Amino acid sequence: MLFAKQQLLTALAAELEKLQPGAGVRAAFESPKVAAHGDLACTAAMQLAKALKQNPKQLSETLRSALLSNPAFEHWVEAIDIAGPGFINIRLKDLAKQAVVHEVLQAADQFGVQEAQPNKVLVEFVSANPTGPLHVGHGRQAALGDAICNLLATQGQQVYREFYYNDAGVQIGTLASSTQLRALGFKPGDVQWPSGEKAAAYNGDYIQDIANDFLAKQTVRADDREFTASGDVNDLDGMRQFAVAYLRHEQDLDLKAFEVQFDNYYLESSLYTSGKVDAAVQKLRDAGKTYEQDGALWLKSTDYGDDKDRVMRKSDGSYTYFVPDVAYHIAKWERGFTRVVNIQGTDHHGTIARVRAGLQAAGVGIPEGYPDYVLHTMVRVVRGGQEVKISKRAGSYVTLRDLIEWTSKDAVRFFLLSRKPDTEYIFDIDLALAQNNDNPVYYVQYAHARICSVLAAWGGDQTSLTQADLSPLQSPQAHALMLALAKYPEMLTSAARDFAPHDVSFYLRDLASQYHSYYDAERILVDDIALKTARLALVAATAQVLKNGLKVLGVSAPSKM
Repeated sequence: MLFAKQQLLTALAAELEKLQPGAGVRAAFESPKVAAHGDLACTAAMQLAKALKQNPKQLSETLRSALLSNPAFEHWVEAIDIAGPGFINIRLKDLAKQAVVHEVLQAADQFGVQEAQPNKVLVEFVSANPTGPLHVGHGRQAALGDAICNLLATQGQQVYREFYYNDAGVQIGTLASSTQLRALGFKPGDVQWPSGEKAAAYNGDYIQDIANDFLAKQTVRADDREFTASGDVNDLDGMRQFAVAYLRHEQDLDLKAFEVQFDNYYLESSLYTSGKVDAAVQKLRDAGKTYEQDGALWLKSTDYGDDKDRVMRKSDGSYTYFVPDVAYHIAKWERGFTRVVNIQGTDHHGTIARVRAGLQAAGVGIPEGYPDYVLHTMVRVVRGGQEVKISKRAGSYVTLRDLIEWTSKDAVRFFLLSRKPDTEYIFDIDLALAQNNDNPVYYVQYAHARICSVLAAWGGDQTSLTQADLSPLQSPQAHALMLALAKYPEMLTSAARDFAPHDVSFYLRDLASQYHSYYDAERILVDDIALKTARLALVAATAQVLKNGLKVLGVSAPSKM
């Protein structure tokens, strides 16, 4: 059907050009809101009517007549109807709809994947400071980032995954001092332990674990570092390095359990030691985009749409937190990444304007709107109708590892990708464990497993289905299922463009629904060999697309449940 649709689109563009030069770019098909109205819809006539000073319905009739005599439409289209003020509804011949089955089976896991592109895309996500376990918000970011990477890869883009973290600064100092207090035998609640709403201390039990291993002179290894503890309770710097390595290792375990991998870990400290922060500030000064006031250095960010100018260097000589961000993104650009996507929490919204302003002011050729941002809200966790707020291990929040252990990696990924990133999400533990149609990941995985059981019962060579005669696929349920399969490539392209992996989860739920309806309406393993083969080909193609879509989300496609 993809080939048929492309031929029809080319023919539509040609006919629109005849009506008005340049109108071919308006060639597009939509899905009718009501299936009974047809398989494809076109609104181009209504869009052109005003410019051509014609009645939209009459123009639709003119376009309809032209399309009916076009060879591509003669071959693939059964009927064209005009509805309402000028909607053109197109009903495809069976062979057009059936073609998608062979297209899926022949392309297999490459169905919907576009040709390789030369451009490189860097996606930065998770980027959690190594001061504690990953929480469920980090989990949402990990799921989003990984799925967006997978989506971009389906469009042929070269994707590079990066984790950026602060390995210095006040928070790391607090981590070291908290570990030292634990090593000295103190704990939260003791007089010696910092207290109060803004007390500089981490209270989770994991701090005691770090202190114990430090005193035992353990060696910890993370993906990007290794450190052996001295065991000296007065070695605060060694304790800091050990604690960072320990928690990086813990985060690696969390990410491994979530099946997320990174190509690179980028240290904030390297921006200072390499001189990139000072170089970025100098670029801004040389460009005349800074000024001194009240002992501080300011960026003229209002020149680039920010609501006020921003302090870059405070009166005490330290830089504000957006300055290394500017240096980091200049480094991304210099590393050849002409496109960058940052996945961050909504609390980072305020940094977008000032980072982009700094990049524009630096005058290094970075285009406006660089980088792209995807902001997500936090996640609330509910069990038994009650919100779960605290993990004993973390001290004050539910960790990603908690969520995986309570449910599963597949459930966590699918659930966290089932809503738009900027909408609040409530993760229902009980629903994630339910084995029924109310559980969306179960519903989709069960559709795949159900097909696998049918194919196993048949026991034939599935490669033979790529040559199956599909003409017996005539029922409304079969047609609906084939149309759903044909939507997959366009859905991928749209989801990748909009950084919207939730579109994939919506699509998979719809495809699973179409399959369950088809399965309930038609028996597959019938005695008629031609009919059975055609139906087997259809469901095998459905299983393939379900598997492909689940892979984009990082979710498994089980053959048994």
